[in-house]
Amino acid sequence: MTIKLFWQEPYCTTLDTRIAAVGDDVVRLEETIFYAFSGGQESDAGTIAGRKVLEARKDQGDILYTLEPGHGLKVGDPVTIEVDGTRRRKLMRLHLAAEIILELAYQNLPGIQKIGAHIAEDKARIDFEWPENISKLFPMMQDKAGALIAADHEIVSAYSDEANQRRYWEIDGFARVPCGGTHLKRTGEIGAIALKRVNIGKGKERIEIRVGDVG
Repeated sequence: MTIKLFWQEPYCTTLDTRIAAVGDDVVRLEETIFYAFSGGQESDAGTIAGRKVLEARKDQGDILYTLEPGHGLKVGDPVTIEVDGTRRRKLMRLHLAAEIILELAYQNLPGIQKIGAHIAEDKARIDFEWPENISKLFPMMQDKAGALIAADHEIVSAYSDEANQRRYWEIDGFARVPCGGTHLKRTGEIGAIALKRVNIGKGKERIEIRVGDVG
């Protein structure tokens, strides 16, 4: 099973490791900091041994990386992983912002159902089954999310079941949420958030989330 160091070291952007398996253009690593698409959060961007990663995908407990044809790598070869740190940081900020907004929806709209989510580098979105205009909640969401961010709370991210690779994040006094994504260490790193409502069909509402620049 691939050792997933992005959970313990989410800010790490360079790692020396070895090739554990090769199958045509697909390789598996002994250890990795390169996140693969999961739970709506997009994959990292970067390289392995200077070769561009075309796709990163989960395969049970492993992560498989598709490289460009003719990469020439063999089992046991030492390699360096390099991850786009600017993209990773933006994804983590948007991921946590979206998770906070989702929890505020659950806490204040009994019966609401999430039907989709996507975390990209420019914005996040959450889709709901809900019969009313969800933007009525935006002032409350902005206030409560803004207070969490301003308080700069610690974010705990850990295993709930290590054998089965199940993890969670927690902000004390707010929520504990099952999640296997990459997470910031403190809420203050999110920065200012902006919300936009999009109607995506009868009985369906979308919240788009953006974050401002931070120093």
